[in-house]
Amino acid sequence: MKTAFIGGGIMAEAMLSRAIAQGVLDATEVCVAEPVSDRRSYLEQHYNVGTSAQNIPPLHEVSTVILAVKPQQLPSVFDDIGGHLSDGQTIVSIVAGTGLRNLSAGLQHQRIVRVMPNTPAQVGMGVSVWTASPGVTSEARETTAALLRCLGTEMYVEDETLLDMATAVSGSGPAYVFKFIEALTDAAVALGLPQEMTHTMVLETVLGSAALVKETLTDPALLRERVTSPGGTTAEGLRALDTHGFDVAIRAAVQAAYRRAQELGGAQ
Repeated sequence: MKTAFIGGGIMAEAMLSRAIAQGVLDATEVCVAEPVSDRRSYLEQHYNVGTSAQNIPPLHEVSTVILAVKPQQLPSVFDDIGGHLSDGQTIVSIVAGTGLRNLSAGLQHQRIVRVMPNTPAQVGMGVSVWTASPGVTSEARETTAALLRCLGTEMYVEDETLLDMATAVSGSGPAYVFKFIEALTDAAVALGLPQEMTHTMVLETVLGSAALVKETLTDPALLRERVTSPGGTTAEGLRALDTHGFDVAIRAAVQAAYRRAQELGGAQ
């Protein structure tokens, strides 16, 4: 499958590296458009792929085009390839905040897939929520699903509005988790625990807790209840979280991110 990447950033590299490693993509049939020479050299050396110094790679005989630029770079992409794509080509966009309608209008093309991935895709533990325009064939959908499975879990949705919701949860969610890790680490160090010991303790606690929920398929509320003895230390800690509005803060963060996702989408 000949594939072109427009943009060679972190998320594009995650998809590229994992898809090549798993045999979904053949490096000899991949071209990445990357204007920064050092970045081109890096991609060529690490993945043995072709690169292009132009903003747009050669699209002849390419079946799938991965659109992985920043939103502010889209107008120039539209100018360069809008109206020049063949009917047999599928665009897979991981550009944040840009919907199918705007992508289709700008590219003058009907076969568009829109994906909301997240940063844990870099280690194969991401979540990619995606949808597709009616013009995307079943074969192209299967190809997209295979690419996204290289990054972790993929979820197809018919309703594109769910992508803005996914942006607020799985897209922004890693930042919420990183913030929690920061806060728990800072609190532990403030107690007097050594920094190195705390780092390992906090990371393994977060990883282990998530794994317990995933592997046992147990409601996290039930797991929380099981570890909380009446009058014990955990109960006291949870009481402090409630007092300081932990649940309210998380809900507010998700709602704020969702509103912003809608605003950005409407601005495109």
